[in-house]
Amino acid sequence: MTTADKHPLAKPLPRPESKGLTAPYWEAARRHELVCQRCTHCANWIFYPREQCPICFSTRLEWAPVSGNGRLFAFTIVHQPAHPGFQPDAPYAYAIVQLDEGVRMPTNIVDCPLDEIHVDMAVTAAFDDVSPEWTLVKFRPA
Repeated sequence: MTTADKHPLAKPLPRPESKGLTAPYWEAARRHELVCQRCTHCANWIFYPREQCPICFSTRLEWAPVSGNGRLFAFTIVHQPAHPGFQPDAPYAYAIVQLDEGVRMPTNIVDCPLDEIHVDMAVTAAFDDVSPEWTLVKFRPA
């Protein structure tokens, strides 16, 4: 038995503060789909999940599929992770991606040499099944 077999999840898993509010996002990610909230009143796309639109304050929000395509807005290369569970992955790219729909999402850039990552590069969603319950949305070059 390897160390990975004894401790398969050394990293902290997502812990939503409001499971009901974010459940559609996590369920879609598990299906390898990306969804975001959209205000049915003003048509604003919303991320992170909220109970009301930050533009018009309407509570008429729906979950809808998004393209999963976007551009790298900002990034940093993490050499010293804040949590020891991420140390085996260091260095890695922590990033903000702006989807074509306009929302910005915190994420990781994967499947790309770190020295080739640059602001404004085209990216597309990738799904990392970290456990049977959790799939993380990451991005790779398009």
